[in-house]
Amino acid sequence: MSIKVVTICGSMKFTKEMMKIATCLELKNGYAVIQCVYCPDDMKYEDLDMESLAKIHRKKIDISDAIYVVNIGGYIGNSTKSEIEYAINSGKEVIYHEPIS
Repeated sequence: MSIKVVTICGSMKFTKEMMKIATCLELKNGYAVIQCVYCPDDMKYEDLDMESLAKIHRKKIDISDAIYVVNIGGYIGNSTKSEIEYAINSGKEVIYHEPIS
């Protein structure tokens, strides 16, 4: 049995949802899930080196079979759009949490 490796992509405003989704993807779908960096309560994303985190996230996409886009309510922000484009250009499968229109 081949295990699909997926990287979670989505807006950090969906942090709690992404954590739950990652758990479900592993327990119910049997995927190996690579998650985002979740900022501790005592830090703010604005304080982090976002360029460096973006490079790290692209590396996660590189080692994945697919990305799983958490697009709750259809929302896909600019960073996530960039990750989707990167994944497509890298030949990765793109799986959306909610259907896209």
